[in-house]
Parts: sequence; structure tokens; C-alpha cells
Amino acid sequence: MWKAVCSALLTVTSVSLVSCGNKDRAAEIRQWTDDMAFRISVTPAPPVSEEITVFKIVVLDKDSGQPIQTGQGRIFATSQEHAQTGDGLAKGAEVGTYYAHVRFPVSGDWAIGLQFRRDSTTKLERTQDWQQQVLPAPPLGQSTDTTKR
Repeated sequence: MWKAVCSALLTVTSVSLVSCGNKDRAAEIRQWTDDMAFRISVTPAPPVSEEITVFKIVVLDKDSGQPIQTGQGRIFATSQEHAQTGDGLAKGAEVGTYYAHVRFPVSGDWAIGLQFRRDSTTKLERTQDWQQQVLPAPPLGQSTDTTKR
């Protein structure tokens, strides 16, 4: 009996841990080029129009998994109404991490792309574009904190 109870608890705990891990990973956007892998997180998620959105991009060598430290790149986006925005990637304090600050002028669905190169001597590579929903800005006088909506 005790063995069955322990086994059941272990199963429930494992499922809970897997669920938590998947939730964290679901918040990350994963992209690839021929030889690089990208893990992209967005704050706030989803973005709010007329507010600054921070993109954190971790860049790794696709084969070795080693961080790419001397890269250069940019993120860019186009809305369904053909509005455009973007930013260059700035090197972060963490190894292989870059940041971009993007302001989406309008809400709706946006196509987002990323271009990156390992250093100034290599060619610029582009990831596959992905879709990002951008929420409307709140009325004046209301909080822009998306966790309170």
C-alpha cells in the first residue's frame, strides 16, 4: 500500500514539474538559422502598443551550444496595416545575450523577423518570421501593467 501511495505521489510531482517547465518554455520563442539557435523572450508578454517592449535574445552556436559573444543583429516588425518598427541588438551583460527595445505604434498582429551575424566578417542570416499579437494601449489614466488586466 505504502509503495503505491509513494508511486502515485511521485507521478503527480513529476507531472507538475514537467508542466511548470513547459509553461516557462512556452513563453520563449525559438528560432534557427543554418548554424545558430535563438531563444527569444518578450517583456511584457504580449506586448502593448505605444509602450516599450524588451526582446531578450540568447544566441547559441547550433552545433556546439556555445554562446555567440561578438554578434551583431537587428529585430524588425511589420503590422497588417504596413506599420513598421524595429531596433538593433545591444550586447547584454550575460554571455551570448542581446537586447532590443521596440515600440509598436499600433495593436494587432505583427510579423517579426530577426537578422544576426556572428561578427562583422560574416554574412547576415535571417530567421523565419513569426507572428506576435500586440495588445491595444489602455485608455489614458489606466495602468499599462498587463498582469493587472
